[in-house]
Amino acid sequence: MKDITVEELINSGHYIPVDVRSPIEHEEANIPGSINVPLFSNDERAEIGIIYKNMGPEAAKWRAMEIVSPKLPELLGTIKDLGKNGRQPVIHCWRGGTRSQSVSAFLEYAGLPATRLSGGYRAYREYILEQIPRLLPKHAVVIHGLTGTGKTELLKELEWKGYPVLNLEEMANHRGSIFGAMGIGEGNNQKTFDALLFKRLLEIKGSQYFIIEAESKRIGRAVQQEELLERKANGIHFLIESTITSRIDRIYDEYVLPYENESWFHEEVREKTVRLEKRLKNPELARILAQAVDMHDYKLVIHILLEHYYDPRYGHKLNEYHGPFAIIPGDDIENAVFMLENEINKLINGKSLV
Repeated sequence: MKDITVEELINSGHYIPVDVRSPIEHEEANIPGSINVPLFSNDERAEIGIIYKNMGPEAAKWRAMEIVSPKLPELLGTIKDLGKNGRQPVIHCWRGGTRSQSVSAFLEYAGLPATRLSGGYRAYREYILEQIPRLLPKHAVVIHGLTGTGKTELLKELEWKGYPVLNLEEMANHRGSIFGAMGIGEGNNQKTFDALLFKRLLEIKGSQYFIIEAESKRIGRAVQQEELLERKANGIHFLIESTITSRIDRIYDEYVLPYENESWFHEEVREKTVRLEKRLKNPELARILAQAVDMHDYKLVIHILLEHYYDPRYGHKLNEYHGPFAIIPGDDIENAVFMLENEINKLINGKSLV
């Protein structure tokens, strides 16, 4: 049986992580690209835990053996097949304990190579939290703009063109507002966010700068590290400006158009706007907003929320940054991308980012 370190796993393209924890554990936190080959189902893991608590470790181990024994041929066959593409499976559980040791032993008994991740997922998590601040490029190019100015669209275009973009909303699986998870499921937790950030930082390793949106510290369920916030605060700042009409149309196309015929959509909009009505501190405006929701006049809903809630809040947030801000017109996304590219390339060629 061979043990490798997290650093060896990450730096070699020869390995493929195989997570033998239960599906719910894997879903909660995993190494990006890892394959879940669970030793126990969620229910089986819960059952063994109850037996351990009530009857002790010997009874729990015996029940575990009864559960696993019929599964072994399929489980080992799955791991064997993963190795057919030339990459060596690396077995891991939470902390390199009984589950990964058992599966590795079974592999050896079956005449298959057995490689295990020393310290398991916990060691991986500790490693990436230590490395993220070290991997952050020196300079940040920060994209600012009111809600609906197309900042995320700009980032995606720049990333597609090969620029070193950190798309934090994508990593958090959240758009960063009270409506941020609508239609895209629950936002990623902190562990998943950190793992995806680490993965992306490895991809842009060697760049002297990164491009990022001026997100709040918290994005959905995830929180940015202080080092990242510091880089943003001291970065090079661009402000995207768009007309209110363009912004309303963009938000409508992204948040409403794909989902307005879904059974859940209207009630979710109602529930979230009710929460915001209290913050408007204007009973008449709250009444108009509620009426617009009831009439499914979503463009009016967007207009009210932008003008009376999001824009004032964003203007206050913008004051946290000290300029100068280079202005980029954002109504035409293609032109905005072109202008941003020119400005960024000037900075690079002018050695400002070196």
